[in-house]
Amino acid sequence: MGHIQFLNCLPLYWGLARTGTLLDLDLTKDTPEKLSERLVRGELDIAPITLVEFLRAADDLVAFPDLAVGCDGPVMSCVIVSQKPLDQLDGARVALGSTSRTSVRLAQLLLAEKIGVQPDYFTCPPDLGLMMQEAEAAVLIGDAALRANLHDAPKLGLEVHDLGQMWKDWTGLPFVFAVWAARRDYLEREPEVVHKVHEAFLASRDLSLEEVGKVAEQAARWEHFDEELLERYFTTLDFRFGPDQLRGVTEFARRVGPTTGFPADVKVELLAAGADALA
Repeated sequence: MGHIQFLNCLPLYWGLARTGTLLDLDLTKDTPEKLSERLVRGELDIAPITLVEFLRAADDLVAFPDLAVGCDGPVMSCVIVSQKPLDQLDGARVALGSTSRTSVRLAQLLLAEKIGVQPDYFTCPPDLGLMMQEAEAAVLIGDAALRANLHDAPKLGLEVHDLGQMWKDWTGLPFVFAVWAARRDYLEREPEVVHKVHEAFLASRDLSLEEVGKVAEQAARWEHFDEELLERYFTTLDFRFGPDQLRGVTEFARRVGPTTGFPADVKVELLAAGADALA
């Protein structure tokens, strides 16, 4: 089972410890990109996987319904930080400080089609100060984006543009950054296990959101963010994966699929309610 050590996944794992389910899982911690690759290669049975990689490997994977990391408006932790207005970035250097292909692809899509610019992209470590020495703007995700969004960018007088809000303003739809998925071959061998893991994650999420103040209080002990900010972040994120989120995925696939490695009409298969069937 894969595990991303980003704050945005904490509510999905926090309740597992409270319910004792965590003891039954063999967790492998890694970056979103590496976990995605390991799930696709068959080295993991179940894992969170970035949306782009899930859509590329959709024939081999089955997604967990009602479980994702996304947003329906602002996301706070996927941002473009810029020294100038976005419509002035045509030909400018833009640093990609992310290993998540989904966030990068979303940023590129929004800049190209919503803003109408074609920057010169390059990849570098997610250090905002160093990025701004080399680039006019930077794309950041996860905890580094939160720090840039809430602390560093305002101090440096930089503009911050939330990718989730930009997508919502453009399409009117939620955006899904990552889903939880099982390998189809593992589901066929161990359907009961897969369904129990799905149920455990749903219970963990629900418990975490019911007790979100406790989650934020505990996380604040080892993070650079205070309890109030973390509670706002956890309740801003959208952990659902239902009909509205599927419409957002369908729209994203339609716009980027042919240039990103999957069909524009790629089929997303969801785990069925029964322990021995697929939706």
